Amino acid sequence: MAGNEWINGYLEAILDSGTAIADEQKQQLDLGERGHFNPTKYFVEEVVMTVDESDLYRTWIKVVATRNSRERSTRLENMCWRIWHLTRKKKQLELEDAQRMVNRRWEREQGRRDATEDMSEDLSEGEKGDMLGELVQMPRKSFQRNFSDLQADQAWSDDNKGKKLYIVLISLHGLVRGENMELGRDSDTGGQVKYVVELSRALAMMPGVYRVDLFTRQISSSDIDWSYGEPTEMLTSGSNEADREEVVGESAGAYIIRIPCGPRDKYFRKEMLWPYIQEFVDGALAHILNMSRVLGEQIGEGCPVWPYVIHGHYADAGDAAALLSGALNVPMVLTGHSLGRNKLEQLLKQGRQSKEDIDATYKIMRRIEAEELSLDAAELIITSTQQEIVEQWGLYDGFDVKLERVLRARNRRGVNCHGRYMPRMAVIPPGMDFSSVVVQDETMDMDGETTTDGISPKAVSPICSDVMRFFTNPHKPMILALSRPDPKKNITTLLKAFGECRPLRELANLTLIMGNRDNIDEMSSGNANVLTMVLKLIDKYDLYGFVAYPKHHKQSDVPDIYRLAAKTKGVFINPALVEPFGLTLIEAAAHGLPTVATKNGGPVDIHRALNNGLLVDPHDQNAIADALLNLLGDKNLWSDCRKNGWRNIHLFSWPEHCRTYLTKVAACRMRHPQWQMDNVMDDDMVAEESLGDSLKDVQESSLRLSIDGEKNPLAKGDTQVHDQVEHIMHKIKRQVPEARDAANSSKVTESSSSSSNKYPILRKRRRLFVIALDCYNDQGDPEVTWLQVIQETFKAVRSDSQISNVSGFALSTAMPVSETLELLKSGNIQAKDFDVMICSSGGEMYYPVSYQGSEEDVCLDSDYAKHIEYRWGHDGVRRTITKLMKYQEGQGEHHSENSSRVVEEDMTSNNEHCVSFLVKDQTEAMPVDNLRQKLRMRGLRCHLMYCRNSTRLQVIPLLASRSQALRYLFVRWGLSLANIYLIAGEKGDTDYEELLSGFHKKIILKGVVEKGSEDLLRTSGSYKKEDTFPADSPFIVYTGNGFDSEEIMNAIQEASKASYAK
Repeated sequence: MAGNEWINGYLEAILDSGTAIADEQKQQLDLGERGHFNPTKYFVEEVVMTVDESDLYRTWIKVVATRNSRERSTRLENMCWRIWHLTRKKKQLELEDAQRMVNRRWEREQGRRDATEDMSEDLSEGEKGDMLGELVQMPRKSFQRNFSDLQADQAWSDDNKGKKLYIVLISLHGLVRGENMELGRDSDTGGQVKYVVELSRALAMMPGVYRVDLFTRQISSSDIDWSYGEPTEMLTSGSNEADREEVVGESAGAYIIRIPCGPRDKYFRKEMLWPYIQEFVDGALAHILNMSRVLGEQIGEGCPVWPYVIHGHYADAGDAAALLSGALNVPMVLTGHSLGRNKLEQLLKQGRQSKEDIDATYKIMRRIEAEELSLDAAELIITSTQQEIVEQWGLYDGFDVKLERVLRARNRRGVNCHGRYMPRMAVIPPGMDFSSVVVQDETMDMDGETTTDGISPKAVSPICSDVMRFFTNPHKPMILALSRPDPKKNITTLLKAFGECRPLRELANLTLIMGNRDNIDEMSSGNANVLTMVLKLIDKYDLYGFVAYPKHHKQSDVPDIYRLAAKTKGVFINPALVEPFGLTLIEAAAHGLPTVATKNGGPVDIHRALNNGLLVDPHDQNAIADALLNLLGDKNLWSDCRKNGWRNIHLFSWPEHCRTYLTKVAACRMRHPQWQMDNVMDDDMVAEESLGDSLKDVQESSLRLSIDGEKNPLAKGDTQVHDQVEHIMHKIKRQVPEARDAANSSKVTESSSSSSNKYPILRKRRRLFVIALDCYNDQGDPEVTWLQVIQETFKAVRSDSQISNVSGFALSTAMPVSETLELLKSGNIQAKDFDVMICSSGGEMYYPVSYQGSEEDVCLDSDYAKHIEYRWGHDGVRRTITKLMKYQEGQGEHHSENSSRVVEEDMTSNNEHCVSFLVKDQTEAMPVDNLRQKLRMRGLRCHLMYCRNSTRLQVIPLLASRSQALRYLFVRWGLSLANIYLIAGEKGDTDYEELLSGFHKKIILKGVVEKGSEDLLRTSGSYKKEDTFPADSPFIVYTGNGFDSEEIMNAIQEASKASYAK
């Protein structure tokens, strides 16, 4: 553009931003020496587009359309300064990111070194050398066994037909249904929805699988179809007819189970679901308990059938699966689909948003923490490719390739790992439903002529007609690309390669299926920019008659598009810059299309398995054109690739996927509740729960427990009569079993025989009031207010005889049981006034002993102790935290005798499942986020918190917490979570936020707790409090400024009516 020569100087500043000081002798860019080089074109294509600000290109279009030359020059100058500023900002973010990565690598190396030093004392000198050798090996080699593990493990076969497994899958976000899936309706309803639905159906057809439940969120909104509000949807009735002859009951098959959480009349995008995760967990837990009992009667000979595995899909479902797995003590599996850390790195590299802006938009830090928690709890992580393992999961604190090798080597030798653990990774490519694939004759039309001539117009599908109308010569081979119009899909580079290669244009047509559009201006800026560039390139290279780009297509049209390309002896291409997996490549191969694909990501593994095409550098348009010419021009190569794809495509079928999946899961450490369930299913439980085969009854019961709780019989005034009837019915039903139990009493263990005497009252409770007040002074001692609240709560509940007859009390505290009992005695409160005591922040559970002859006040729940033992390394945790926090930060090993210690071990509060430290210097104490990160990098999985007004640091097992203890009471004793009332203050220990999540009622006493430990919970860059629980939850009720019995009773009555508006 004449008169705009000044632009060279600004371009020069842009290109050299951040490097001028380091390279002062660098020659200035002389755009005039490049022949016919167009500076305006370079400005737009190489500078504006690389900055990658969404609306920048549109702005430039408006600028160049300005008629006044002076105004146009001024606006172009302003744009240059804008780009220059963005480039400098991007350089700054890249520098900060590089520094962060350096610090992270150093921290990981330090954690790996600490872990190996801590464990090396158990090894001989020779074994120490072997372990060091494991560390120095290349990390990629550690996953070469993933393709041969199936041979080492016993492959799943028809011999497992008699197992009758119950499998739970979770896919929380999006719109999930079995038929007419609305794929592409929004960013949450895409390939994952299709994947989990097809996986559910396929698993239900496998030998040995009786039932598969796919959990998702229930939504009853006027904005979406009514089917998403249905509690249950059947996907398939089960396996083949031969297997169904052995089925007893009506619950076999695959089902979508929709669990209510949050307001049911609102459809939330996935970033807004985080506060409701624990509500989803509570509802899912209720359904699983009911279904386990139903299946127990059908196929378990009266014993509950627990889930074989709980499998979460994506970060939100992984968070839910981790909590469900911990509550039930069953194995957990995770499929990430896409990962938060990888997305964060990509967004930071673009330089358009700061980390804070990214988190505000995507809740990315909450997502990353959910993925870290999933790594803590999962037995198995399923990935699609090796690249996902090394380059994506390798970014996480909870997974270290090298440390995983060390721990695996120790496990092989049978050497103690001191509680350190790394999850097992397995590459299992997604399956595909081949029911729509029509395999064509391999020898057809080998002369190169297409068959579209002889097809009657009625036989051609509408989408094929729509595509062919674009072409001057529709009989030429078709190059097919199918993807969203996303910049990462690299469609413009493909179009440039096609437009600039004349032999390719003469040989083939190009079809671009780029989603659905009505008006480009109404699309998102990124997609609109890509489509605009596509149209401009078509016009630039005059590709009219050579390129098809239909505006609309349905999901059911996709097989027809593949078939059309195959009939023309075409090629499918995926030129994405990075492709996590590449399911379209498998679909194309199934329809007989050779492929050209990016060499970055999942297509490498697919190509290795299928050997049906070529890999290219997506940045090299000449390489793309050459690969397409080779495949289209060489008939023998095209035919060989087609045959290879058909020959090997079975490796990506759903039966093959499920066989590999079940084989990997079978190799996990199988766990399930260990207690005797006959202690639970008696008294009121038998009369209260309907265990019929009717699926409708199960659905209604599940929803009642999930969201509304039991219908309160207290309001009807018939509680006593109801209890008497149930008691009589129970005695009639139990006469014969009691006689049989008496005859076999000598065979029962001491723990089991005494359980009926120790825990009879708790089983009969309809309501449970849990006092979880974290009220401490500056020394961490409980204040007098703590005792006063207990007494006022007793007074409030006992003032109503109907409530008190069926209600119990629980105490939930960070104090050890000995200190708790002493404090209760000082207030003249007896231990037997409580049904259960949750002590040491959830590390222990006690029941008051009320039977004659006992000299103890309370009895430890040994079943709970076994329940939380999973992955607990007491000594390893104690030594590691002592080393990390013994002295003030910066002193390290160079401390003096007078150096102040940050923490000291608190021997009076330590026990088998709680490591406690006194915090000597709160200003130097490491926040929970940072300390948890360091422990994860060292392979330690645990739950840690600051408590008692930040004067204590307590570490308990991963499965233990005060909130999870409530779920244990639900699972163990049938205490409905909807009928648990938690009484707390406005502040508390660092586990306070967990206590405020879920379906249990929360009564918050205002003005009681002045100071908590929240300041030590998280750092400034972590996820926010509002991402953990909904502040406007109807299940949270506040009192006035007092805590007398009348205030508490009013809050209880208000909370009992709480529910989401229907």
